Amino acid sequence: MRLIRGFSNLPAFPKGCILTIGNFDGVHLGHRAVIENLAMRGRELNLPTAIMLFEPQPLEYFLADNAPSRLMRLREKILALNELPIDNVVIVRFNRMLANYEPEEFIDAILVKKLNVKHLVIGDDFHFGKARRGNFNLLKEQGTQLGFTIEKSTSYRLGDLRVSSTRIRDALNADDLTQAKQFLGQDYSICGRVAQGDKLGRTLGFPTANIKLLRRNTPIRGVFAVTMTGIDNRKFEGVANVGIRPTIEGSHKVILETHLFDFNQDIYGRYVSVQFKQKLRHEMRFASLEQLQAQIKLDVDAAKAFFKHEK
Repeated sequence: MRLIRGFSNLPAFPKGCILTIGNFDGVHLGHRAVIENLAMRGRELNLPTAIMLFEPQPLEYFLADNAPSRLMRLREKILALNELPIDNVVIVRFNRMLANYEPEEFIDAILVKKLNVKHLVIGDDFHFGKARRGNFNLLKEQGTQLGFTIEKSTSYRLGDLRVSSTRIRDALNADDLTQAKQFLGQDYSICGRVAQGDKLGRTLGFPTANIKLLRRNTPIRGVFAVTMTGIDNRKFEGVANVGIRPTIEGSHKVILETHLFDFNQDIYGRYVSVQFKQKLRHEMRFASLEQLQAQIKLDVDAAKAFFKHEK
């Protein structure tokens, strides 16, 4: 998979390309179905495939801190897409200029002249351009004039439920990790690099691997039974807290702290993935560090009991 940042770095597609556009937040089962369809069209037409992503995501540009929480940071998304049959990912900076593009201008200047699109696959709820005026019907009309075809990807459903990033966020906000897993096709996870912390966990007898989330907000908060991968090709069990550590005065930035059972390696700087298996409790403020220490021991016992039962 080739990663392309910005229109100025676009390679020539002399014969054209097959394109889809979207946030692909979570790279869930619905996204995977779209990509499989895109790959099939690419094989049929013997053309390279491409995904266009916007960074920041449009709602983040318009709503800032009030935007919906991301399921994935950009790096996580790229790593997930790299596992799928896609030839190119084009990352486009979403800014005022792009937000003010008239839909017809976007189609002509970007889709046709920059990308040489020959076939376009879009979701059934896709809108674009100034005032979100662009839609499937406009693309179909313009495609007839400008020489590309278009198809609508139908919603991916599990039973009666439409799979979407919004529905996954709602499930995570409701602590329904089971439904989120069904829609994602795997456990909800957070990836990041292990950073130096204040070593309070070690002082309390429960050393943690700390990951700064580097995002405005997160769809989950609290204490969870988790597994961690990215170290020695093994899966380690543990307990994790996602939150602002209300017992400790200081920063209000959300952090992920993971205590791994029977683990004593130096993993600072390692890029790891934490999979969330079961919520144990909400994050709480304690009157003393001794009370916090006692609760962490209970959390560890609860997580170990969960994994024992799971096996």
